[in-house]
Amino acid sequence: MSEATIPELESRLPSRTSIWAAASRALAARDPDPTVRNPDWLAEHIIGPAERAQVAEQIVVQALDQDYAQASSNLEAIGTARAMLVRTRFIDEKLEQAVRGGARQVVILGAGFDTRAYRLTDLLRDARVFEVDRPLTQEYKRRRVQELIPGVIGALPSNLTYTPFDFRLEKPGDALLRSGYDATLKTFFVWEGVTMYLPEDVIRDTLSWIAGHAPGSAVVFDYVYAGIIPMLADIPLEKIPEGPMREGVLRWKRLLEYEPWLGGLPGGEESAYLKSVGLEAREILALNAPEAEKRYLIRADGSVFGALPAAAMSQPQMYWLAEAAVPD
Repeated sequence: MSEATIPELESRLPSRTSIWAAASRALAARDPDPTVRNPDWLAEHIIGPAERAQVAEQIVVQALDQDYAQASSNLEAIGTARAMLVRTRFIDEKLEQAVRGGARQVVILGAGFDTRAYRLTDLLRDARVFEVDRPLTQEYKRRRVQELIPGVIGALPSNLTYTPFDFRLEKPGDALLRSGYDATLKTFFVWEGVTMYLPEDVIRDTLSWIAGHAPGSAVVFDYVYAGIIPMLADIPLEKIPEGPMREGVLRWKRLLEYEPWLGGLPGGEESAYLKSVGLEAREILALNAPEAEKRYLIRADGSVFGALPAAAMSQPQMYWLAEAAVPD
């Protein structure tokens, strides 16, 4: 398939990667140990049968139809669940700190099947929440939310505004202003699972726009290094032996077929990069670092969620989390 046809096809599909991510959160939300349970208890509800069918070949989606003990023994399923567990808890913590610190607007950029507006209603009751996403994915999301109002969600949060938006067509500030957004207020931005799907100039422009907000405003986001992008695009499949690893790589490539990874941050230069766009790095954490394991993955009995060891910091880290703020 030619590259020129990807945006056309992508515009007709809800985000398949957002469904996959929600399934990964849902799997870890079943863990019996609250110490390591993913707090996104709504994830399993918000992706219905129609959504799951679109990514049915993904192992973590299949795991939702299995007993948890059986599902968690599959390394591919539990590996993605583990990654989303760290990501969810890190972002939830930063969001709580921001709101308790006076943020009065929360903007979820590229919201996908994010559930924070519905499961964190007490925390967010005094803040306006804007979910910003591509129209078709947002349409799917809103339909699922409406179906969950009786019995699961209870009511649509009155402080929530849906803002249709496509990074390829306009700037987020323009879309938000049409929705009653106040750019002068202290604001917290959640930018989860998005940057790697955008060109590097769009990443920089968006961070620069965030830097123009009120002092103390902040953003939390995940990213990869720019150098990883061409490496992942050209994985030499012929060098991977037949078996589960090769099958997993093929599944991953098919998942990204219409949502390719495009951009990242300069490797090892995040603090300087953020400063160059007007932001101050508050925390940078590798998703599979020992510190992430210590904070989010240790069970009550001392064992590690997923039984996968964290990579030592001397080893290459591929995936990162960051919080950056507008300087006071």
